[in-house]
Parts: sequence; structure tokens; C-alpha cells
Amino acid sequence: MPITKSLSQLVQFSRLLPLSLCLFGVLSLNGAFAQNFPIKPIRIVEPAGPGSAVDTAVRDLVPELNRLLGQQVIIDNKPGANGLIGAKEVVRAPADGYTLFHGNINSALNELSASSNSSCCKLGENLIPVSKLFSSPLVLVVNPSVPAKNLKEFLAYAGAHPDQLTYASAGGGSITQLLGELVKTTAGVSLKEIPYKAIGAELPDLLGGHVSAAYLAPVVVAQLIKSGKLNALGVASGKRVSIISQVPTLSEAGLPNVEASGWNGIFVPQGTPASVIEFLHDQFSKALLTPQAKLHGEEMGYEYGSTSPKEFGDFIKSELIKWSKVAKDAKIVIE
Repeated sequence: MPITKSLSQLVQFSRLLPLSLCLFGVLSLNGAFAQNFPIKPIRIVEPAGPGSAVDTAVRDLVPELNRLLGQQVIIDNKPGANGLIGAKEVVRAPADGYTLFHGNINSALNELSASSNSSCCKLGENLIPVSKLFSSPLVLVVNPSVPAKNLKEFLAYAGAHPDQLTYASAGGGSITQLLGELVKTTAGVSLKEIPYKAIGAELPDLLGGHVSAAYLAPVVVAQLIKSGKLNALGVASGKRVSIISQVPTLSEAGLPNVEASGWNGIFVPQGTPASVIEFLHDQFSKALLTPQAKLHGEEMGYEYGSTSPKEFGDFIKSELIKWSKVAKDAKIVIE
């Protein structure tokens, strides 16, 4: 081999060597970091209030997560601004796997906002999916004072009395607002929206007859339906829910193609090592597979789904496409 060619190759090698060593060092540190993780408590920022359905559901996983991780898992409630207060805190946290975000569908729907307040905290960009945890279809329930025993009678009354009936929502851009508008546009009726500050905040007014209808999780209304304090007209799902199996789906009741679920999952700040994300995904998946978790899911009407980070990310994209179309068709401007 000519000496000049050998020297040229040697120079190229010498230039590439520092970069190779650097990459090797990053990969080695990444692997070592994952092997040693976790070495201190892990905090899950919960954007809903204590005692809410999503808060309770993730808290029920904590004992098993403590055992699997060998560290204490702490739930830190940061409600407000449709989940943005908690989301911003996690985005600003170190990307080391010790601060997680328990995001939900409303966290994703913030992206549809016309304001720039939510641009900091996009699920899939600023907050990276780890694992989808559980989902629950919403149920259309009405106060017994509403002159309707089933969905067809409810829609017929709404059609004959525009804006006389009201429905509660969790505010602009919430899943309950978008589902309420989807029902209106699909059925061709007009109901007046009454916005509340959070999901579930409307329940006292619904029970008191100050608002006609609402879309709530089965676990929230199951006993109220059984006791006759609320009437259930339909489940926004492709199938019935076990804890309220007597309630038909909206499709069965006469309103096809109207489905909506409240879902949630775990997210980490952008830049968190892939190995840590995979590790966390595995631990949350194991926590969801215990007999206790499965039984709890059945009792609460939840569907558990420990989908992969990529599958969860793809699901979120499909949800945004679906609900952005609903907002456009209903001419909703989400502030």
C-alpha cells in the first residue's frame, strides 16, 4: 500500500476517533444510567385533583410500583389550567426519569387551543409517551327531571325545544365539550353548554337539576344510576361497560358513530434516555398485569392497556386528528 494512502487513512482515523469515543461514552453512560435507575424516589405529577377518578386510578398502582422499582413513588397533585400547570412543571424538570407526568386526553386536546399557552407541553414532543395506562368511555346521564326515558326521547325533546336542555362540560377544548358538540352535530339538535372548571365539578349541579345532562365516567355514575338519582341514556363506546351493563351504547340507542373515552398514561420530559423510558414502560406494564389491577379495572369499568411508547404516541396522534375535525365541524374556537 502506498505510504501517502496509509498516511491519509491514519489522518482520517485520528479525526474520527474522538467522535467514536464520544459516542461510545454516551452509549455507555446511557446503559449505566439505566442499570442504576432508580436510585431515589420517583414523582408522578397528577394534573387532576386528589380523589378524582384518574388520581385514584394511578394511586392504586403505587404499592406495586414501589415493589417493582424498589423506590417510593409519590403522587404530586398539580391541578389547574386544563392540566397545563402540572405539564409545565414536568417539562421544566430534569430529563432523568424521576419526574413523570400522568397526562390524559385533555392534556392532548390542549394542543388544539388557538392560544400559544399549550405550545410548551405537547404530548409526543415536549412530553414523551411511556405507556398508556387505562381508558374509560363516557356515559351520557341526565337528571330525572328531564322528560326522557331513553336517548331517542331525549333527542326528540331537544329537537323540539332548542337550547332548553343544557349539558355540562369541563370547559373549552375538554373531551366532554367535544363529545357534547359531536352529539349535537350528529343528531342535529341544539343544547346549551354549561362549562365547569374541571371534569366532575358539574356533578352537584347535575344531581340538583341545575344542568340537564353530562358526560361522565362509569365509575362516577354507576351507583347514582342504580339508585335512580341519574338516568343513563347511552355509553359512548363500541361495547357496553360491565359495571353498567344495562346501559346501551349510543349506537344501540340510535346514535351511531359517536364514541369518546377518557384515557390517560405516563409521560416523561423530552430528552429522557430511551433506555429509561423502556424500563419505566416495562414496570408500569407489570403493575397493570397483576390480578389485583385486573380486578380493580373490572370493578371500575376501566380498560387497561400498557401499549408501547410508539403505539401510545400513534394513538394520541389519531385522537388529535379525530377531535380537531369535530372542533372544526362544530365551529369551536378553543381558547
